[in-house]
Amino acid sequence: MTSPAECVDPTAPNCPEPEVAAAQPRRAGRREWLGLAVLALPTMLLGLDATVLHLAAPALSADLAPSSSQLLWIVDVYGFVVAGLLVTMGTVGDRIGRRRLLMIGAAGFLVASVVAAFATSPELLIAARAALGLAGATLMPSTLSLLSNLFQDPDQRRLAIAIWMTNFMIGGMAGPLVGGVLLDHFWWGSVFLLGVPPLVLLLIAAPLLLPEFRNTAAGRIDLPSVGLSIAAIVAVVYAIKETAKGAASLTTLAIALGGLFLGWVFARRQLRLPEPLVDLHLFRRSAFSASLGAQTFGLYVLAALQFLTVQYFQLVLNMSPLEAGLWMLPMMVTGIVGTLAAPWVVRHLRAGTAMTLGLATAIPGLILMGAAGRLPTVIGLAVVSLGIQVVLALTYDVIVSSAPPERAGVASGMGETGTELGMALGIAIGGSLVTAVYRAAVTVPAGTPESARDTISGAIAAADHLAAPAAQELLTSARDAYTNGVQLAIVMSIAVLAVLAVATAKLVRTD
Repeated sequence: MTSPAECVDPTAPNCPEPEVAAAQPRRAGRREWLGLAVLALPTMLLGLDATVLHLAAPALSADLAPSSSQLLWIVDVYGFVVAGLLVTMGTVGDRIGRRRLLMIGAAGFLVASVVAAFATSPELLIAARAALGLAGATLMPSTLSLLSNLFQDPDQRRLAIAIWMTNFMIGGMAGPLVGGVLLDHFWWGSVFLLGVPPLVLLLIAAPLLLPEFRNTAAGRIDLPSVGLSIAAIVAVVYAIKETAKGAASLTTLAIALGGLFLGWVFARRQLRLPEPLVDLHLFRRSAFSASLGAQTFGLYVLAALQFLTVQYFQLVLNMSPLEAGLWMLPMMVTGIVGTLAAPWVVRHLRAGTAMTLGLATAIPGLILMGAAGRLPTVIGLAVVSLGIQVVLALTYDVIVSSAPPERAGVASGMGETGTELGMALGIAIGGSLVTAVYRAAVTVPAGTPESARDTISGAIAAADHLAAPAAQELLTSARDAYTNGVQLAIVMSIAVLAVLAVATAKLVRTD
């Protein structure tokens, strides 16, 4: 028999044992779990940042007096920049080092946060928000790809990703509460300083607890590809947002078509480059493609329902913003439960089977939501959140683990881009669909302002100036029309989840 020392060829029939032993993944120890705590800091920060600005908008508007267009850019420019740069930054991390990129991004986010907090003009705040988007685009791909280096054991990696996702959700839940307390006692800029302490801690702890990883064989970054990817994604996201606001026009259509054309040029260029910015060959891996699709369109459904439900609670059921927020908490809680339960589920089921089960669980929740009313909506949305969050916790793991280790940064960047686009599509398409149904179904009394026909908010405002019978007639018609739109959006969501369930069952095979 050949001795282990002579086993140069790993395919030799007498050399299986040493190779099997060498192939065992290394299990994470205390240092790796402390590293996860460090990586959770920017994740929670981004969850906070996603919610606090909306609370601060009225106060900063009173102070800086931005125009309506400037206020729109203050709110939206962050998302535009993040969506345009996520894939690029995943690739940059592979080349210069993921820990280094994380620290550069954290330092940039810290500086931009301070500038935003003390901005003295709308133009300066817009520039600071754009810089926050640039820095934010480095944080999520860096944290996710570093997780794949810290946790090589599949079970531990799934649990780590679940904890990582939970911190994002906790940040989102804490944002309105913490932001509200700050705005009650300090000026609007204080909400931007929330991230300073955790970022300082990250900059101190990262060199001590996080490993460095880079692709030593990577070539230079193709700058034309960077420009094409940013222009394509920003153009499409801009067109989606404008359409959702009812501002669709030939110009918007031209921008959307231009973005799609630039995306086609970008894809063609990637296939020709020896060192592409995005490895499109990853899409040949069925598990990668199906998981990315499940992530993007699962978030599409969740974002659309969350957005529409908040509007439904306030505009149809006449809840206050605080009351509506409290009734959304069950969805947040079950989402966290689903995220944390995913690693346990996948110990007993294949990842594809677990995803299919999660999607199938969400469908009865959607059916319950279709019954309308407060309790059916709250319970149904909680069930939907539980099922979809199980799926999302698993898709991140499959997306990263499906890629070669040296391309994990690219894969995580593509996953984060799917996240941003899924949320944008959910709000844009869901909102546009409900608006279209509303406009077709609402009945407006003669002499009522045209704004009552455009949106349910306009109808509620117009009802204040009508006599009681006409006002009640308008409100009833507007609320029924809006509810019909939400129910149609729910039917479309059921169809989307059914298609995803079939796709994950057939294509995601990781065992």
